[in-house]
Amino acid sequence: MSDPKNSGKKLLVTAALPYANGHIHIGHLVEYIQTDIWVRFQRLTGRRCIFICADDTHGTAIMIRARQEGRSELELIAQMQAAHEKDFAGFGIQFDHYSSTNSDENYQLCCQIWAKLQSEGLIRQADVEQLFDPQAGTFLADRFVKGTCPVCKSPDEYGDNCSKCSATYSPSDLIDPVSTLSGATPIKKTAKHLFVQLDALRGFLTEWTQSGQHLQPEIANYLKGHFLGKPLRDWDVSRPEPYFGFAIPDSPGNYWYVWFDAPIGYIASTWQWCKLHQENLDDWWKSDQTEIHHFIGKDITYFHTLFWPGVLKSAGYSLPSFVHIHGFLTVDKEKMAKSKGTMIRASKYLELLDPSYLRYYYASKLGSRPEDIDLNLQEFIAKVDSDLVGKVVNLASRTARFVEANGLSVEYPHDGGLFAAGALAGEKIAEAYEQGDYSRAMRLIMELADAANAFVENTAPWTLKKDPGQHVRLQEVCTIVLNLFRQLCVYLTPVLPQLSAQCGKLMNREIVAWNDSQQPLVGTQISKFEHLMQRVDPKKVQQMIDESKEASKSQTLVATPATSAAAPTAPTAVSTSNPGQAPGIEPLVAEPLVAEPLAATCTIEDFAKVDLRVARVIKAEEVPEAKKLVKLTVSLGGDETRTVFAGIKAAYSLEQLQDRLVVIVANLQPRQMKFGLSEGMVTAAGAGGSEVFLLGVDSGAKPGHRVH
Repeated sequence: MSDPKNSGKKLLVTAALPYANGHIHIGHLVEYIQTDIWVRFQRLTGRRCIFICADDTHGTAIMIRARQEGRSELELIAQMQAAHEKDFAGFGIQFDHYSSTNSDENYQLCCQIWAKLQSEGLIRQADVEQLFDPQAGTFLADRFVKGTCPVCKSPDEYGDNCSKCSATYSPSDLIDPVSTLSGATPIKKTAKHLFVQLDALRGFLTEWTQSGQHLQPEIANYLKGHFLGKPLRDWDVSRPEPYFGFAIPDSPGNYWYVWFDAPIGYIASTWQWCKLHQENLDDWWKSDQTEIHHFIGKDITYFHTLFWPGVLKSAGYSLPSFVHIHGFLTVDKEKMAKSKGTMIRASKYLELLDPSYLRYYYASKLGSRPEDIDLNLQEFIAKVDSDLVGKVVNLASRTARFVEANGLSVEYPHDGGLFAAGALAGEKIAEAYEQGDYSRAMRLIMELADAANAFVENTAPWTLKKDPGQHVRLQEVCTIVLNLFRQLCVYLTPVLPQLSAQCGKLMNREIVAWNDSQQPLVGTQISKFEHLMQRVDPKKVQQMIDESKEASKSQTLVATPATSAAAPTAPTAVSTSNPGQAPGIEPLVAEPLVAEPLAATCTIEDFAKVDLRVARVIKAEEVPEAKKLVKLTVSLGGDETRTVFAGIKAAYSLEQLQDRLVVIVANLQPRQMKFGLSEGMVTAAGAGGSEVFLLGVDSGAKPGHRVH
């Protein structure tokens, strides 16, 4: 987050670079929408802010795909960049500059930074035994090898890092590796590689990551516990030919690995923007008057919080002021499944649904912590219809037509303090945006919308319209309601720029600043009312799922960004076998109720005896002697912790449980078990075994909160 004390500083914001091997899908959009919201908020408050991105274009994946399609790599990456930019524009994501890592500026910067790393004694050469596909006749890049993670034993993981435990490793470390190019079992061959000796920077990296200023606390603790307590591995930054990328000038036959030149693309894209706007690159990347903010997915934490700061420090560039890290996207808590039509391209979504829907839904789910968010299609439909159409747009649709002829009152009427309360709430809403806690901001905004709608119901302007003697009161009521609507639109501008523009057109006053929420409009004309937003059509949601399912049968290449949340963050959704049923809505089946009938009725006093509390899992451990149990240490906030033994071993890995929010029965009588004392119970649903589903809580809930 930016430092309010440094409000005079410029902001340079980046989102991870999407890989040019495939199209953008709604999983990738979590990050780009998240970043766009933050940038729009900063600009609305008056900060100077530029938003930089680029296509990540190098690597074996691009080379192989171009060969398969019978065209050049340059033709392929140009086509994909055009598609990416079109998708981003469709979702209202506005970059100040969008470039490509395959640029002259990026090559020049790679050479300069490489020379600096060499002068600092950080580069070494060594022979590397690498996996080679004997059928395809090429060395295998990380993403062209799959196997079992050597750390947590998760199957079907790529050759560079594990999506489950986030461990990093070499492809040759995988257990039972398989080439994704041919399906062949790779053989090992030796080639010369170049490495950055990252451990030489461990002291600096420890200080930087643990300062409390640049990372979320969970990320800082993760780095300290997993990496910084032991020597850091040298980072392999070269690949032997054949390879599509930049040739290393002082190492014939070798190319910089995509993970070396891709993050440098942040600087190169900024440089191109500077050339277009007569700016100095050093003012953005070598100045204490600029804050640099990176937005990334948690699967690429290591690269952006250890390797990249180390490179920047050694090369004399400014370090990130903050690295904002988000979690993965699931749908109904499931991973993506092409067979279910849940690999939904951005372009397919845009064919059928309003991008404002997804922008708002993601905003309502994104908090300041690196937690996963879930796209529940049933909730998606209900939330958009209820919040945006039923609460916000409803204010204008029920009043604007009544004052098209006479406009707003020349003086703002008495409203019982509604507008003043909304203006006062602006500070807390701004704080939530600043901290990246969009879900809290949306809750605060909807509280204001609820109050405004209660006023509409109580004053009933449609009834006043019927009485000619109430025309002054009607104008006053509509003046109040439309100003409350505009105030909400100001606060929603970072999330819903289209609605903000529509509001400006309706009320003949463009929303240009956050402080537009502090003063009501009076005496202005109201334009002819035009429909602002439709309710979500469940049939179109189902159509999107069905058509994505059909398209997946012919799609063999999917975007796998090297510097963005890739396959692990891909969206997944549950579609139903009943074509008449809304997607994401489970069929009405009776089996669970039959298997476990409803309990006898209890009184509210009986229920109140059960103390349900939100808790955070701070430690998850194996119980070797137990077949079903895991040992959890949970925090209820402060120094209050409990040990709980839970029968969820078949359903959750220890990594999935770590740092998770759960709901526990906090006042259950402690039970002495063979393995230790259990001081509570974790709540879950399901039939047992692998069919256990922990009860979750929305972002914003804190350990110790009671569940009522």
